[in-house]
Amino acid sequence: MSTATQVVDHSALKVNQTGIIATVLVAFAASAIFKPALVLIPLLAIVLLLGTFAPQLALFKQFYFKVLKPSGIVKPRPVQDRPEPHNFAQGLGGVFLAVASVFLIPVTFIGLALALLVAVLAFVNLAFGYCLGCQIFFQLERRGLLRA
Repeated sequence: MSTATQVVDHSALKVNQTGIIATVLVAFAASAIFKPALVLIPLLAIVLLLGTFAPQLALFKQFYFKVLKPSGIVKPRPVQDRPEPHNFAQGLGGVFLAVASVFLIPVTFIGLALALLVAVLAFVNLAFGYCLGCQIFFQLERRGLLRA
């Protein structure tokens, strides 16, 4: 079990969570009057999954590092932490959004419910600092099912 920490900018994580919440809420609200807005859900799934495996493709984090941080709009919050649990949580969110995307056409309410669940969990992390995906990562790691 790897417990090596490094500096993780928690502001980047917060911007990522905010982007997830905003995208899901916009897709949900806009789909009431314009069904094609639901395409935001699979696009968000792709963004999260790509960012999980290639951090330079993590859209919201890159927006933070290239725009918000340099302009001083959002101040950095460096913390000694492990990036793996946060990355795993992002990937898990991407998987749930991919599953939600599959349900959006045949059973729209199930797809939207799963997408809203991802947004609620991102909000819980943003507002209260509790990351369910991180907890799942730690439990899987503890049982030897995951290695960092």
